[in-house]
Order: sequence, then C-alpha cells, then structure tokens
Amino acid sequence: MIDSNVLLAFFTTSVILALSPGPDNLFVLAQSAQNGRRAGLFVTLGLATGLIGHTVAVAFGLAAIVHSSALAFTILKGVGAAYLLYLAWQALRAAALTGQGEPVQAYSMGALYRRGIVMNLSNPKVSLFFMAFLPQFADPRYGSMRGQFFQLGAVFIMATILVFGVISFFAGGFGDKFRNAVSAQKTVNRVAAFVFIALAIKLAVSER
Repeated sequence: MIDSNVLLAFFTTSVILALSPGPDNLFVLAQSAQNGRRAGLFVTLGLATGLIGHTVAVAFGLAAIVHSSALAFTILKGVGAAYLLYLAWQALRAAALTGQGEPVQAYSMGALYRRGIVMNLSNPKVSLFFMAFLPQFADPRYGSMRGQFFQLGAVFIMATILVFGVISFFAGGFGDKFRNAVSAQKTVNRVAAFVFIALAIKLAVSER
C-alpha cells in the first residue's frame, strides 16, 4: 500500500497535469461546447476508461513495446490522427446541415463514451507518459509494483474525472446559450472542427 502522503502528492500533481492544456481536456472542451454538458461527461468517462487501458499497459509492460517499436508508435498515432480528422469532418457537416435549417445530428451518450475511449487509447503519448510518470511514485518497499501502478492509475483517473467534469460543466453551459441559434451553432461546430484538426496534426507530427 502506497503511503498516504505520496498518494496526496500524486493526486495534486495529477490535478495540475489535467488542468494543463492538452489533447484530452481540449477534446472534452470541444465536445461539451458542441453537444452539451452530458456529452462532455460521457466523453470524460470514455477517456477515463481509456486510461484504465494505459494503466494495464504500463503494469504489464505493453507500453514498453510502443516505446521501443517505431512502427507500432506510428500506426497508433496514425489511427488517432485519422479519427480526429473524421470528428472534424462530422463537426463541419453538422454546421452545414444547420445552415439548411435541418436539425444538428444528435449523438447518443454511448457513442460519445466510445469517442472518449478511442481518443484516449489511440494516443500512444499517453502510454509513454504513464510509463514515465507512474514509476516516480512507486516504491518496492510498498509491495507489488504492479499493484502500485494500478493504485496510482486509479488516483490519476479520479483526478481526471474531477477536472474534466468541471470543464464539461462550464463549457457545456457556454454552448447551451448558443446552441439554438443557427449562426452561433455554425461557429461552435467550426471551432470544434478546428480543435480536432489541430489535435490531429499535433498527434501526427509527434515523436516518441
């Protein structure tokens, strides 16, 4: 069992990292503004589920494969970038439909949850970050290293849900004020598309 002071330091650091501008919180921000608070919360839950996968990867050494294999890293980031470009296309298409007076496409909470999972799991930088970050707070004196990785991963996920939940609440509230206006909806969707494209480019050119 990890010392409580170490866990508190880890939780505080995790909150600060979650607040720092990055692909995941920008993704939550864009989805919340475009589709509402509940959408942002379900995307957040999807991202958190993806973090479980990264925690397992670190605990069982799978992240090391991505780190050592240029091909695996390239394939994974290519999938992530392509998915973000697909979301950008959907956002632009929604703006065009709104301009024709037709309803904006509504996404189920399940679909938004899956978006969060795919977004997180298809970003190899997250696994590499976990591989570098978690071991700094683990110590063989506290028992099984694998067990500590799972414990730290759970704390990081809690910090992520807390921070991203707040982002969803405020960004979704901002979007609610403009979602019923055609011109404002176009703007929100175009901004969301721009964010997705920027994230896709950033991921595509990223290096290990």
